Parts: sequence; C-alpha cells; structure tokens
Amino acid sequence: MSPSGQSGRRDPGPAVAGGALTHPERVYWPASGDAGPVTKQDLARYLERVAPRLLPAIAGRPLTLLRAPEGIGGERFVQRHAARGLSPLVGTVRLRGEEKPLIQVDTPEALVALAQSGVLEIHPWGARGARLAQPDRMVLDLDPAEDLSFDSVVAAALALRERVLALGLAPFCKTTGGKGLHLVVPLAPGARWDRLHAVAAAICEDLAREAPQRFTTQSALAGRDGRIFLDFQRNARGASAVAPWSPRARPGAPVAMPLDWAEVTEGLDPRRFTIATAPARLETPDPWAGMEEAARPLPPASKLR
Repeated sequence: MSPSGQSGRRDPGPAVAGGALTHPERVYWPASGDAGPVTKQDLARYLERVAPRLLPAIAGRPLTLLRAPEGIGGERFVQRHAARGLSPLVGTVRLRGEEKPLIQVDTPEALVALAQSGVLEIHPWGARGARLAQPDRMVLDLDPAEDLSFDSVVAAALALRERVLALGLAPFCKTTGGKGLHLVVPLAPGARWDRLHAVAAAICEDLAREAPQRFTTQSALAGRDGRIFLDFQRNARGASAVAPWSPRARPGAPVAMPLDWAEVTEGLDPRRFTIATAPARLETPDPWAGMEEAARPLPPASKLR
C-alpha cells in the first residue's frame, strides 16, 4: 500500500495544466499550527497559478531539485540530472563537462509535472544553460544564528543593499522560505565565475570586517552565536539558490517570496508566505518586474576596496 492508503495501481487523477496526477490526495505537507495539510494536487494547482512569476526565474537554466515523493516526513533526495521518475514533460539540457543531461523547466506544464514527481523545492543555477560560462545573477545569502530575531536579518539586508548599490549594481530581495533573506543582483553579459565569486566575497568580507560582532563569513557553526553568516559561496558554477515562489520542504509549506524593498522593514514575518497565502500576491505588482533591465556589469577591481 502507498502512504496515501491506496493500492499501487496508478489510476489517472485530475488534470492540472493538462497533465494527470496520480494519487492527488497524497499529503506532501501535513497540517502544522494553523496551516492545513497540503496535498500533491494542492501543490500542482499552486505551481500552475504562480507559473507566470516563477518561470521567468528558472526558464533556460539548469535546475537542482529537492524531491520528497512521500512528503516532507519521508525520504528526500537532491536531483540535478534527468533520470527515471521525472515526467517526460520536464526538459533537459546537455552541458560540457556533465556526463548526463541536466534538468530544465521552461513551460507551465513542465512546472506542474514536478509536483507529480514529488519535487518540493526548485533551485536554479546562476547562469543560463546556453551561456553557462557567463553568470547573470549574484546571490548573497544572509543566514542568522538561531538566537537572532528576523529584524536583525532585515537590518543586515539593508546594510548589504547599500554596499551593492554603491558598486552601481541593483539588488533585489526575497525571503528564502526559512530564517534568512537573499539579495539577488542581475548582471549584464560578460561576467565570469571567478570574477563574480571575488566580487561577492569582497562585499561580504568588507561588511564582516567592519562589524565583526554582527557578521561573519565563516561557515562553521561554532562561534556563529549572535551573528549573521554572510554566505557568498552560491556564486560558483553549479551552485544554486532557491527560486522565488518555490515551496520549501519544511513544516507549514512556506515559499520563497520576492519582496519590494519597502517591505524589508522591522516586523517582516517570512512565515506568512506559504502555498496557501502566496497566490494572493499575484493580484499586486511584481516587485521583481524589470529585473532583466536592471542588469549592470560587474564593477572593476578598483571599486571593491
């Protein structure tokens, strides 16, 4: 018997975005607090609704997926390469240096097919498959120690924003579906991975050097109490970061949510963005509209110090 209490027979279920779901009643996220359970069908319908906002962040890019076919309480694994279990609607891209095709999702139908395959998180790479040697995103991750409030993360994001603006770049902000925030910076064509990594490291290390009691760039958990880890390691070939609007495999079915900078203030509660509540934001202007037009070249070395 399957965890949903049904036999192993794969009966065609309801269609979402033109694709049938098997075992649509399977619970991916059990009820948590005030949040009710989220089923496979709920996830598929969510992805169908938010596709116009989610797809621009992932289309044309290799993806790293977190799969949990039995839900967040079951076995989970990370998948980067196409293999059995993924729908034929899901695309692939062949890249030099990779033995097997990587996963790529470019259509609403393919996005919804991820729900059928038990994909609970979507993490795009920082470059498009057609130009993998040229990153077009910088990602700066703010990861607070457990003893810090989210207001401290907000203050850190605002401080980091000023550093990025001073370099002539345009940062955008999103919640991560967890306890941190991401600054995402669009880059004009011509960037290279080594240069991107160096710029991201310099931004974070300069801030940590000026306020070592508040920030660290050391990944070790020991000694991080009371500080925010400024993580720049996502700026490397093959690294990825959670997509805006992607769910997270965590209790309550939270999602990563793009924000307007006017929302990045004291009192911001990232837990209010969930599969159940996020679609209401589709009725409001997209705070990440214009990201492509905001892309700027990486600054010269003279601006970094």
